Amino acid sequence: MSAKNGVRRAVAIAASASLALVAVPTATAAPAGPDGPALAKKLTKEVGVDGVNRHLIALQRIADRNDGNRAVGTPGYDASVDYVVGKLRGAGYEVTTPQFTYPVQVYDAATAAVGGDEYEALALEESPQTPVGGLTGPLRAVPEDATPGCEADDFAGQDFTGAIALIRRGACTFDVKHRNAAAAGAVAVLVANNADGPLSGVTLGSPGVVPTGGVSKADGTALFGRAGQQVTVDLRFHEENRVARNVIAQTRTGRSDNVVMAGAHLDSVEEGPGINDNGTGSAGLLETALKLGGSPKVNNAVRFAWWGAEELGLVGSTEYVRALDFEQQLDIALYLNFDMIGSPNAAYFVYDGDDSDGVGAGPGPHGSAQVEQAFTDYLAAAKGVEVEGTDFDGRSDYGEFIARGIPAGGLFTGAEGKKTDDQAAKWGGEAGAAFDPNYHGPGDTLANLDRTALDRNADALAWVTASYAISTEDVNGVPPRATRSTSRAAAQARAAVVHPSHADVA
Repeated sequence: MSAKNGVRRAVAIAASASLALVAVPTATAAPAGPDGPALAKKLTKEVGVDGVNRHLIALQRIADRNDGNRAVGTPGYDASVDYVVGKLRGAGYEVTTPQFTYPVQVYDAATAAVGGDEYEALALEESPQTPVGGLTGPLRAVPEDATPGCEADDFAGQDFTGAIALIRRGACTFDVKHRNAAAAGAVAVLVANNADGPLSGVTLGSPGVVPTGGVSKADGTALFGRAGQQVTVDLRFHEENRVARNVIAQTRTGRSDNVVMAGAHLDSVEEGPGINDNGTGSAGLLETALKLGGSPKVNNAVRFAWWGAEELGLVGSTEYVRALDFEQQLDIALYLNFDMIGSPNAAYFVYDGDDSDGVGAGPGPHGSAQVEQAFTDYLAAAKGVEVEGTDFDGRSDYGEFIARGIPAGGLFTGAEGKKTDDQAAKWGGEAGAAFDPNYHGPGDTLANLDRTALDRNADALAWVTASYAISTEDVNGVPPRATRSTSRAAAQARAAVVHPSHADVA
């Protein structure tokens, strides 16, 4: 997952009973299991954690054989694509691997120099560049509290005018941190990782206002010890365009003008194998697709997607949606996103489709509230799990779908954000610790997963996907798309899956 956070308060949704998937039991009632379509019950029973785990083992071995990662543009990513494609074709799907172009940031200068010592500082995606020779100013360290740099008053008590701000990663987005620093007068920002390893493959999420670079946890700690000294930050780069593939698989049955779409990003960062981020989402999605099969008895076609270059700024999903014409976009009834569903100190977050939490971005497009309710109700009824909302903060692959007015939702078990005391009491795990302390690092391996959370979320993935495959009208509350002529619908459906101008069939 490209850089993201997830500390939110409990979701409270007042959806209409006629639109709800199931009723939430009272707090004292034992989970009795939900009522829903026979297909959803069957698929959920068949999608088990053992099958999901087998795919994770495959992804781990692929990374182990390819320099320890599955980052886009590497042999590890290509092997991951081939693995997914092979499984899907064996299950009878129509599978394509449409190509897209993504920019690669090639560093020309990446340093923070203090007193003759140089530290590696990698410009974040969307960061402005420094001039040649860099920017020099006093190094001002933001206090390392629970939310470093996340509030304007974190910068009070020091003069940041013309300074280089040093902020520890965590609790809020890089964008928030660097904008707060710039508002306080900083001319550049260094963000120190809060996990071992360099801070790379992350983005501000939108065009930055001052040059912002990432340093490793160890270098950040060293720099905190040199606060007050003069530092020169030199962050310069150029971009090169490269080509990669998404994986798209659609059932051969069901309406092609009311498609249920579900996706997960397949790429890792360069620093590790990406087994939670996002092997878990990819593996849960793959096992669901395989157990559903390529020609299920469904009313609505199901289209599965494994995205590339998410870690470089959501590129694969964004380019895919933008390549669809307006009619093809209308054919997508909703989009379900699964990004990190087995974090070792797991939370149970559902995307806040109706903005009932009132935090960050507004509500998703019409229908997103009902998607949220479907996941919320299933996890309550089947697993006895009380979820919390997480914001549509634009840091995962739902972004372009929402931008085009397509309802969206999904699951997330947390990244670098820290679990609160209340969350630990509710879900277990360690309060005050990151949901995934190995996020974007070499420790994101098979050894560091919560398989109970993975099992529960894989079941929720299967249940909601299958329920919508039977009916989006009953569950989601979004009227079905008007039927086109048979020839037009067939042509458009195929065009939405295969982009003839830039498709690569693996």
